[in-house]
Amino acid sequence: MFSDKAVRGEKISGIKLAVVQYGILFMMLALAAGLWRLQVLGAANFKLLAEQNRIRKVPILAPRGKLFDRENRLIVDNYPSVSCFLIREQNHNLDADLPIIAHGLNLDLDQLKATIKHYRAAPGYQPIPIKDEITPDEQAFIEAHRNELPELETIDQERRLYPRDGFAAHLIGYVGEVSEDMLNDPRYAAYEPGDVVGKAGVEQTYDQLLRGQDGARDVIVDSHGREVGILGTQHSVPGQDLRLTIDNDLQRAAELALGDRTGAIVAMDPRNGEILAMVSRPSFDPNAFAVKIDRSEWNKLITDPDHPLMNKAIQAQLAPGSTFKILMSVAGLQEGIAQNFKTVCNGGWGPYGFFHHCDEHHGPVDIHNAIPYSCDTYYYQLGDKLGIDRIARYAKEFGYGQKTGIDLPGEQSGLMPSAQWLMKSYHHRWYPDETLDVSIGQGAIEATPIQLARIIAGIASDGHMVRPHTVFPDELPDDFRHALDDTYPGSGKVDIPIDSANWEIITDGMAAVTQPGLYHTAGGEHLEGIDFAGKTGTAQVMSHEALDKTAKGKVTRPNVWFVGITPRRNPELVVAVLFQNGDKSWFAARIGARVVAAYVEKQRRRAQNLQPLKAATPPKPVEVGAIWTSPDDAAQNTAAGQIARIHAGHFFIDPEQDASPKPSAHLATASQLGLALPARRIDLP
Repeated sequence: MFSDKAVRGEKISGIKLAVVQYGILFMMLALAAGLWRLQVLGAANFKLLAEQNRIRKVPILAPRGKLFDRENRLIVDNYPSVSCFLIREQNHNLDADLPIIAHGLNLDLDQLKATIKHYRAAPGYQPIPIKDEITPDEQAFIEAHRNELPELETIDQERRLYPRDGFAAHLIGYVGEVSEDMLNDPRYAAYEPGDVVGKAGVEQTYDQLLRGQDGARDVIVDSHGREVGILGTQHSVPGQDLRLTIDNDLQRAAELALGDRTGAIVAMDPRNGEILAMVSRPSFDPNAFAVKIDRSEWNKLITDPDHPLMNKAIQAQLAPGSTFKILMSVAGLQEGIAQNFKTVCNGGWGPYGFFHHCDEHHGPVDIHNAIPYSCDTYYYQLGDKLGIDRIARYAKEFGYGQKTGIDLPGEQSGLMPSAQWLMKSYHHRWYPDETLDVSIGQGAIEATPIQLARIIAGIASDGHMVRPHTVFPDELPDDFRHALDDTYPGSGKVDIPIDSANWEIITDGMAAVTQPGLYHTAGGEHLEGIDFAGKTGTAQVMSHEALDKTAKGKVTRPNVWFVGITPRRNPELVVAVLFQNGDKSWFAARIGARVVAAYVEKQRRRAQNLQPLKAATPPKPVEVGAIWTSPDDAAQNTAAGQIARIHAGHFFIDPEQDASPKPSAHLATASQLGLALPARRIDLP
């Protein structure tokens, strides 16, 4: 029999019972709240997740905007292409399928595994691009293995189709897959891995307008990821087409004129800054980047000592040579020094213990013949009178050492030295002897072809300087145009007053450069009937003393320049030519003259104002060949007609005479010519 004490010991106290009861109540309330959150508050979210389990978004890639020249002639187009992606949302064993996929799509298995590993950190819903430009056979493989390989998906897209032979490649640029470094840049925040982006030239600058807006197709899939229907489609918005300022005809003429020479050409309208042609050599094929460039081809491009990927028109920073003498003439005249300054050239000048050479012994020289002679002795002494500070002030005012602000990525600013710059950079003072080198465009001074085109044309335009551009401004939205000016800052558009008398002296001197005459540096490139002016330049790549110690190979030859304008005052065309290691400045002048002649001829053809051709020597007779038949009278007539005999021969025809061709002494029958033509039956009327 149990005692009362034992019975009392088994009883639970009221406090403990209350704690247990309230704990159970709390747990029930928590469960109820959780059910409420899941079934009521989270209903929309879980419904969306459920929809995502059965609906797959297939992207519809927007076609990139096309590029046209100033006359609306197509330059850059698109072509249809199919790419293969890997979908990771199917809870499928990808690793087991990779060998089959690699074999069916002709991929290297290790490379495929590396691609998937690269995207491990990306969201699971993001497709992995595994192959571009798949062939019809590879498409058939994907369709035939839909059940076994539901993770494979194809996407239609349009890829860039660029002109052949690298036509305007540096100006146009190219596209490629966005890199990891670019994705970390705030400017590319809207991009995702695998997106195609402009990486050079116009393609990069105007990528925001050209790329368009991608769409998507909502596809219903079953539990195995197989497509069973389409729920809806959001169409893509194509990118904006752009009209470039370049002229295809002038661009082609410039590329043919430069040929395979290393260098650059810029042709610009000085009145508004429109780039009419831009060439850089050596070039590259942007079509190689449209899909994915081969690693060996990429290594070849980046290791080439001539730097084919560099746009030398805006990035080659080299001593401008004697083209700088135009700026020196402006400074000397505007300062009232050059008008009455005369000297005698005896082959150079050297007042500071080092003799500075001149290419010729020009004799008496003043400002009127100093430009066509390109006399170093004259400009040594003029520079000594001006001093480096005044030279640097005028040079910077006109744009030396500054970017022009052209709407292309990667423009370089060049360099205009001064006493202040030398002290800041190298911590020693400027010596007067250094001014002499700068006075002829050598020493520390550096310029780009686009800078020289803008500066020389601006001086010839009475100080009206323009901002170069490659796309017509009216093609751009206002906000984009304003942002463009901030993105590509430069010296831009400005007017610098030049005394009218000084302006005439300089432009007349430039016109004399291309006129036949003793010591005229481009006299052999005179264009009859064209008001053609310019300035040549030769810039040594090493000193005379250093050159004497070398084998004098091609790389030791001077870089040569030419900047040409037409007409001489207020020009409508400027052409800047850089020929690296070209040796003789008239080589560059000849290239520039060809571009100017092509431009003027086209303008005259448009205006139906072609100049009459000079009387030429009488043309030589033209040799032509012929085969003909004649009835064979000796052959027996048949019911079907006569037998015709085949003859062959060649004749000499006078183009200026409208007369029947006369057979030469070499007239022969078919058998005599060895043609082995058998006799044929031909019905004669």
